Amino acid sequence: MTSNHRVIFMGSPDFAVPILKSLAMNYQLVGVVTQPDRPAGRGKKLSPPPVKLAALEFGLPVIQPEKLKEPGIFETLENWRPDVIVVAAFGQILRQNVLGLPEFGCINVHASLLPRWRGAAPVQAAILHGDSVSGVTIMKMDAGIDTGAILAQSPCPLAPQETALSLSEKLSVMGADLLIKILPDYLSGKLSPVPQDESRATYAGLIKKEMGLLDFQKPAAELERQVRAFLPWPGSTFFLEDQPCKVMRASVVQSDHGRAPGTFTILNGFPAVYCGEDCLVLEEIQPSGKKPMNGKDFLRGYTRWV
Repeated sequence: MTSNHRVIFMGSPDFAVPILKSLAMNYQLVGVVTQPDRPAGRGKKLSPPPVKLAALEFGLPVIQPEKLKEPGIFETLENWRPDVIVVAAFGQILRQNVLGLPEFGCINVHASLLPRWRGAAPVQAAILHGDSVSGVTIMKMDAGIDTGAILAQSPCPLAPQETALSLSEKLSVMGADLLIKILPDYLSGKLSPVPQDESRATYAGLIKKEMGLLDFQKPAAELERQVRAFLPWPGSTFFLEDQPCKVMRASVVQSDHGRAPGTFTILNGFPAVYCGEDCLVLEEIQPSGKKPMNGKDFLRGYTRWV
């Protein structure tokens, strides 16, 4: 049975889609706000955000402002008369006029166990730093960046080969389930937000494309985590004969090698690179202009590795 509470949803990437769909099936979703269409692919054709496509499937009204402060946007939100606004990976800061618009405020579904990994890239940060557990947090938003009081949390252990893609998919489903579970109690006043412990806060900054370059001066274990954290974007690359080569999957072999970091070698039939500590084995790579391939298959066709 659909609740009669009026909900606005704000979100953009794939992570937000299961949350949108759960809301659409359980609440009166009166409008969706998402990012503008962006150029994508080799042809740079305009591509809609995944949330827009999902919203249109449900026949929901969609707006795509570059900024929420654009003329007429706040008036549209007012006209939708929301009881609550739900936000998930929207990509814009909400100003106080929006935060204070609905009776029950704005609720955010965040992909970490706050206060750990506030900010734009919590999924990548958890993997990069070798966390053993991540999770989702539902919080009531305030003017800070992911500083709002917590309504509910659900932990998610990280698998040894966890990538940003696999973890994001898990957390999006967990977030959707947790939101639908706790929202009735929140809207009925049975669930009160609990302030975050500021002493435990960490911040996950925005990931930039240039951060994907592999620095073989670093320990191999750190680079292996980078490969997983930056899959699918921005990817982890090194240069092979002046051409970028993407590493899709890697592992670490302990080695007290004494070789210069960045020196190529072959280990167990796979291409490998000596690092500042130990060796990084390249199990799956994508040379420039080619499809991803097994490292052993790559060596069969590329005889100049060592």
